[in-house]
Amino acid sequence: MKVLVIGCTHAGTAAVTNIAKLHPNAEVTVYERNDNVSFLSCGIALHVGGVVKKADDLFYSSPTQLEQLGATMKMEHEVLDIDTHSKTVQVRDLKTGIEFIDHFDKLVMATGSSPIIPPITGVGLQNIQLAKNYHQAKDIITKATEAKNIAVIGAGYIGVELVEAFEAYGKHVTFIEGADRVLNKYLDEEFTEVVEQELSEHGVQLALNETVNQFVGDETGRVQKVVTSESTYDADLVLLCVGFKPQTGLLKDKVDMLPNGALIVNEYMQTSHPDIYGAGDSCAVYYNPAQTRAYIPLATNAVRMGTLVAHNLVEQKVKYRGTQGTSGLKLYDLNMASTGVTEANAFFFGLNVKTITIDEAYRPDFMPTAENVKLKLVYEVETNRLVGAQIMSKVDLTQAMNTLSACIQQNMTIEDLAFVDFFFQPHYNQPWNYLNKAALKAMDQEQVQTVLV
Repeated sequence: MKVLVIGCTHAGTAAVTNIAKLHPNAEVTVYERNDNVSFLSCGIALHVGGVVKKADDLFYSSPTQLEQLGATMKMEHEVLDIDTHSKTVQVRDLKTGIEFIDHFDKLVMATGSSPIIPPITGVGLQNIQLAKNYHQAKDIITKATEAKNIAVIGAGYIGVELVEAFEAYGKHVTFIEGADRVLNKYLDEEFTEVVEQELSEHGVQLALNETVNQFVGDETGRVQKVVTSESTYDADLVLLCVGFKPQTGLLKDKVDMLPNGALIVNEYMQTSHPDIYGAGDSCAVYYNPAQTRAYIPLATNAVRMGTLVAHNLVEQKVKYRGTQGTSGLKLYDLNMASTGVTEANAFFFGLNVKTITIDEAYRPDFMPTAENVKLKLVYEVETNRLVGAQIMSKVDLTQAMNTLSACIQQNMTIEDLAFVDFFFQPHYNQPWNYLNKAALKAMDQEQVQTVLV
C-alpha cells in the first residue's frame, strides 16, 4: 500500500507517526513545501516573550525522526496537481525545479491553513509580518529587537499573546480589532472586559471597533503608520493575526468542501473520494455543541484527526467524536479557557440558549487564600443540554473546561452536571464543586421561570 501525505505540520506528523506504527508495511512518502515539520506556532508568543529561548525548541519532531520510522521525506517539494481519477500527483522539487509524477493508493491531505492577508493598501510593505511558521517566528524576533512601535491586528488568541509578549519586551503596542471586543469568538463580554482592563493597565493601546484602511510606508518601503477607520497609529512593525483559511486548492471541484474550501470528511476522515483522507486545518470538523460542521483550526483537532487517519486507513475502525473547540489562554496573572459556543455567538449556529454565571471563591474562606473563579455555563433552552462554558481566575482552574468539553461531547444537561461526583478537599474546592454549583444555579433559574409561567 502506497500512502502519500501532503503537508507535515500537526496533522501530517500525527498521521505519519501512527501509520508507521499501525501499518508497518505501508510505503509512506511525505511531500512538504517547507524545510521543517511539526512547528508549534502557538509558541511564537512564548518565544517573543523570552519564555522559550530558542525557536528550535518549538519543534516536536523532525524529518530525520520520521525517516527513522520508515517514511520517505521529500522536503521542499510542492505538489502542483492531484488527479483523483488516476490517483497521481504532480510534484516540483523546489530546490532543483524538476517536476515528476507520483502515484498513490491512499492520499492524506494535511496541507493545513494559511494566514489570511487582508486586501489592504500597503500590505506588501516591509515589516508587515505573519505569525505562522518557523521562519516567520525568527523574522519577528529579529525585527522586534529594533522596533519601537508595534501594531498587532486581530484580537484572537495569537494576537493577545503577542501583545502581552511585546509589551513585556518594552515596546509600545497598539492592538487593533475590527470587532468591539477582544477574544470575542471565545469569551462573552463579562470576561473580555476584564481582559481589556488588564491590557490597558499594562499600557497597551486598544483600538477596538476600528477597521484598518491603509498601511503607510517611509521612503525605504518600510511600514511607518497604520490608518484605521478612526485614527492613525505609528508602527514600525505590524503583525497580521486576522485568521486562517484552509489550503485545499489542489482538490477544488474534486471533492466536497464547505464554501470556505474546508474539506468535508466523514467520521472516518475520508473525503467524498474514499481513498483521499483529510486531517487538520484543511478540514471542517464536526462541532458537537451546534451539531453541525464548522471550520475550527486548532492543533488539538489536527493531531486527533491525523491519528484517526492512520486507524482508518485500511478499514473503518475508529469514529471521530467531534470537537468542542476547547482552548485556553494565560494573560499576565489571569488564567482563562472556554469550550463550545458563547452566549453571543450561539445565534450564528441557530441555537436558542440561556446562561448562568457564578463569581465566588473557588475554595473555603477559612483557607489562607481563596481567589475568585468566574464561571459561565451556556445551555440549550429546549433541552437544557450544555453547549458552552467559560472560566477565568487568577488560580489556574482551566482544566475545568476539559471536564465541560467532555460533558458537551456526551450531550450532558445541566441536571447531569449538577450531580456529577466531584471530590472535595479544602486545598482545591468547596464541598459543592463550582461546576456543580453553576449547574445547580441554572436548575434554580429554570424552576423559577417555570413557576412564573
